[in-house]
Amino acid sequence: MTVFNDDLTLVAGGRQLSGWTRVRVSRGVERCPSDFQIEMTEKYPGDAFDITVQPGDACQVLIGDDLVITGYVDKVSPALDPENHSITISGRSKCEDLVDCAAEWPGGQILGSSVLDIAQKLAQVYGITVSCTGDVGAGIPQFNLLLGETGYQVIERICRYRALLPYDGTDGNLILGALGTTQAANGFTEGINVERARVVFSMDQRYSEYIAFLQSVDVFTDTGNGGNLLGTAFDQGVPRHRRRVIIAEAGGGGQDVAKQRANWEAARRFGRGGVVTLTTDSWRDSSGVLYTPNTLVPLALPTLKVTGKTWLIGDVTYARGDDGTRAMLTIMPPEAFNPEPILLQPLTPDVPAGTAP
Repeated sequence: MTVFNDDLTLVAGGRQLSGWTRVRVSRGVERCPSDFQIEMTEKYPGDAFDITVQPGDACQVLIGDDLVITGYVDKVSPALDPENHSITISGRSKCEDLVDCAAEWPGGQILGSSVLDIAQKLAQVYGITVSCTGDVGAGIPQFNLLLGETGYQVIERICRYRALLPYDGTDGNLILGALGTTQAANGFTEGINVERARVVFSMDQRYSEYIAFLQSVDVFTDTGNGGNLLGTAFDQGVPRHRRRVIIAEAGGGGQDVAKQRANWEAARRFGRGGVVTLTTDSWRDSSGVLYTPNTLVPLALPTLKVTGKTWLIGDVTYARGDDGTRAMLTIMPPEAFNPEPILLQPLTPDVPAGTAP
């Protein structure tokens, strides 16, 4: 069995710091930015801390040779008690500036730009690049920023328009991603590499029938229920009649918009109806790759009645402390992560990216 070097190294303030007694690094496909918190305790109380890290310092966090976070130190907290001194350092990836700070765009109006173009222009202000692993689609004819919105709020909204997930990579830059199709070298098998696990099967947020109404302002030209456009979807796994009615965004796009919203409600609620949280004693799969968000993993948990399933890692936390090294993961069916459809205003047909109407 290959043994990997999983020491955590913080590179900051011109130094490489290791020997941390407590470690937590969290990444997720629905978590932006990624973040970390690490702690070091002096072996010999009374010695002065020789750590030059300061809040605001650029930093990198590595596990072994693998980069996991590139960003900034947010907080540095020395502490003491009668027995020892300690220091705790926490920080987040570069995308924290997109999440915390206002969106900057001259005039506040964007014309004829693709989702990727918009994200890149908003991110470059904060020294962040953006890449896309999915289909960015055609340009958005017109898009208006709302006063007070952060860059990430804008990007998250337009990503839903193109069914993309915005999350940060290990280099601190933003990824606009489709649902992952890469599968880990191994999954999680009861009695082999699972310390503890829990699954929550739920029915309270699932419905047998979803009807999406897209209310029209012109009842003479639209078809449907008294001028409303209808979209319907069903969840055959719900054992009794349970109807949910949704008011979708109004505007152009016709009945397809209502149908997309109904389908999304059914798929996402089905996906969230089965959530596995588990703890394993390794941060890596059998090929040595760190468990990574947006990666598919097979599950064989017969006691929990979850077997023969290949679900998606939504969130992973690498942790080390007095109770040893472990990874905590949240895993759900891929449908659970489908982005919610959105109708952007004003609603006119898509135009090629870079074309201003």
